[in-house]
Amino acid sequence: MDSKQMRKVWIASLVGSSIEWFDYFLYGTVAALVFNQLFFVTEDPSVGTILAYASFALAFFIRPFGGVIFSHIGDRIGRKKTLVLTLSLMGIATFGMGLLPTYQAIGVWAPILLITLRLVQGLGIGGEWGGALLLAVEYAPKEKRGLYGAIPQMGVTIGMVLGTVALSIMTLLPEGSFMTWGWRIPFIFSALLVVFGLWIRKGIDETPSFKKVQQSGEIPKLPIVDTLKYHWREVLIAIGEKVVETAPFYIFGTFVVSYATTNLGFSRTAVLNSVMIATIVTTILIPIMGSLSDKIGRKKLYVTGTIGMIVFAFPYFWMLHQQSVALLVIATIIGLGIIWSPITAVLGTMFSEIFDAKVRYTGITLGYQIGAAVAGGTAPLVAASLLLKFNDSYIPVACYIIFTAVISLLAIWAVKDRSQEHLDDISKVDTESTKEQSKVSNTLGKAQ
Repeated sequence: MDSKQMRKVWIASLVGSSIEWFDYFLYGTVAALVFNQLFFVTEDPSVGTILAYASFALAFFIRPFGGVIFSHIGDRIGRKKTLVLTLSLMGIATFGMGLLPTYQAIGVWAPILLITLRLVQGLGIGGEWGGALLLAVEYAPKEKRGLYGAIPQMGVTIGMVLGTVALSIMTLLPEGSFMTWGWRIPFIFSALLVVFGLWIRKGIDETPSFKKVQQSGEIPKLPIVDTLKYHWREVLIAIGEKVVETAPFYIFGTFVVSYATTNLGFSRTAVLNSVMIATIVTTILIPIMGSLSDKIGRKKLYVTGTIGMIVFAFPYFWMLHQQSVALLVIATIIGLGIIWSPITAVLGTMFSEIFDAKVRYTGITLGYQIGAAVAGGTAPLVAASLLLKFNDSYIPVACYIIFTAVISLLAIWAVKDRSQEHLDDISKVDTESTKEQSKVSNTLGKAQ
């Protein structure tokens, strides 16, 4: 493939992923600032915040279902068509949120409609990540797979930057204007981004790996069944690896918004700006870390970042409690910008290297989305609940971050570093392994 077409693949993978995550993170940030007051109205503000975070977490639990639906389409029909569907679904849901009437206008229907659209978002993002990753990785030459696999991961942080910038601008409005209509503008504006993303993806062909599966006639009828039957160990490993990448991320990037403003007295703008700066640092470091993984291996980088997360858990909160804006920015840059970047940069590529091409979309999606549901969407909710239970002490929250890192260290020990192998070679090994398992199953069935 020539460099011009490869750049087109990069852009298609990055742009679509960025738009999807912009839509997704917009909800997370607004949940902490607006939805607790306009949609989840209660006498106790803390309860309203927890309800808003619960609605944020809810979509994470629907993501695996969206992942199963769209990864089935991706492994059966193709990566490209699936990505068009997921982007369209996300765009419609986010645009709809910007038009919703509040609790004061229609009562209980307001949170019901909001949660419904949030679930639609969850379905869309459940299938998006796997397709965007495979679009990049399955086109990549072996020696640059880490770099290419990091490209769609940049979409996560770019989406977060776009969401944070949009809300930072809106928060410059008077409080009354922001709460009435200002928060709606980024949601409505996302429709333009979606149209742009669909236009970019229109000119991309199917990935070489999927074409080979098509030519071989080995497309599985039910990819989810084959994945859970023959690759369940890999799915469990992927779930474990995802935990440290997702839980601390939502604590550093989402939970901190309400924690630093409500508990520590920081201004909303100061917190959002610190997250934005840290996210820009991450976005710059992700491709550098991805490229580095092509030289020294994915596993080394991942373990380094995970150990860094354990070491920094308590210093992070100590720095926040000094109530200095400078230390708030530095703490967020270290946690979200520096320590988190090597973990997320190599995660998707590691996932793709442990699954056969026939079920790769389904396998990586299950691992990613179940891990996100278990540890990601629940992270702000768990953190807020721990604060409530332990009289606003940050110690249990720091222990929770350490706990997630330990789980992921246990998972990574089971992974062989395959950074120097070709994806087709991996598929061959996995296919032969699957055939052997199938033979054993048939033999046992006849014996019985």
